[in-house]
Amino acid sequence: MESELEKPKSIKIIGTAHVSSKSIEEVEQTILEMKPDVVAVELDLNRYHNLKNEVAGKESEKEFNIREIIKSDQLTMFLVSSFLSYMQKKIGEDVGVKPGAEMMAAIEAAEEVGANVALIDRDIQITFKRALNKMSFWEKMKFAYGLIASFFTSDEELEDIEKIKEGDTLAEVMGYFKEMSPQAYHVLVDERDAYMAQMLLDIPEGQIVAVVGAGHQSGIKEYMDHSEKIPPVNELLKIDKSNVSISKVIVFAIPAVFVIIFLLAFLNGINVNSSILYFVLLTGGLGCIGSLAAGSKVYSALTAFVVAPITSIHPLLAAGWFAGIVEAKYRMVSMEDLAELPKCEGLRDLWGNKLFRVLLVVVGANIGTSIGTFLAIPNVLWPLISKLMGY
Repeated sequence: MESELEKPKSIKIIGTAHVSSKSIEEVEQTILEMKPDVVAVELDLNRYHNLKNEVAGKESEKEFNIREIIKSDQLTMFLVSSFLSYMQKKIGEDVGVKPGAEMMAAIEAAEEVGANVALIDRDIQITFKRALNKMSFWEKMKFAYGLIASFFTSDEELEDIEKIKEGDTLAEVMGYFKEMSPQAYHVLVDERDAYMAQMLLDIPEGQIVAVVGAGHQSGIKEYMDHSEKIPPVNELLKIDKSNVSISKVIVFAIPAVFVIIFLLAFLNGINVNSSILYFVLLTGGLGCIGSLAAGSKVYSALTAFVVAPITSIHPLLAAGWFAGIVEAKYRMVSMEDLAELPKCEGLRDLWGNKLFRVLLVVVGANIGTSIGTFLAIPNVLWPLISKLMGY
């Protein structure tokens, strides 16, 4: 536990709704009146720079690499962050407030009174990776369904944003997420509460105003009152490899079983030509159909057809990656498409975004190939096993 001399003299925590004009007014008024030594904001370095660039009208200088986005866990994180950003912007536009405006108001007010600015939140990429590693396959599916369903949320359900700050309503929202995935909830809320509490305790200056989301206010206060409960910071920043799950075992086992059965059949003199052809048509054909159903170019769909039979028996590859890369080349996806994605206001705008179309092709081709692989089990695998057993 830190000594009394190292603790800040006083800390005032303001809980805000991230898309609320009242929150902006409260933040500005408090900082201008108190003139604190430090203004702490719920931002990490990357989000801070993004907000500053957005205000200045600059595009992110981060290199845009579509191949890196398409690959595995980065695709998952990109989709999650894009959907969350989309929903926050949608709500913000409905009430005339840009997401993060209260954080920028805090930063600008701090500059006006000569206060230092402290970024106290954990890197969002670390948070997403830790949360995804904690979620089971079915929790991820349930979460994805909820994100997609959010596009069809009626305007009436988005009214009265200020209620987000009310304790009962907030507890209900947090309670739902906690019920859906308790471990991810712990990473997204509890861990960040602990991390931000420690960052506040580490600030040496005397008077501090902290601006955080309303959902973190009580948790941060609790950890600051009982600092012995805060885990070591290096533990909160560590990204553990995800545990071996049943879904991962299945992903690796199915292709291995196919290869073994094909090999045993061949060594026992069984004609496997028709079985291989059927396997290729099922996986390649459905991968191609899945790509086309997602709105791909013909060349991308043909790519899915060619690579699907190979990727379906290689657990570290996916047909959607290759189809997506070809699609990105033909659609000439750029940094502008990445910047415009969170600004889309509905399904029509999303359909017009070239990057979103590429991601749809990735998902469509992968789903089609997966369906083809599972259909091959009763139509290809079982017949070969029967022949091997002499039936």
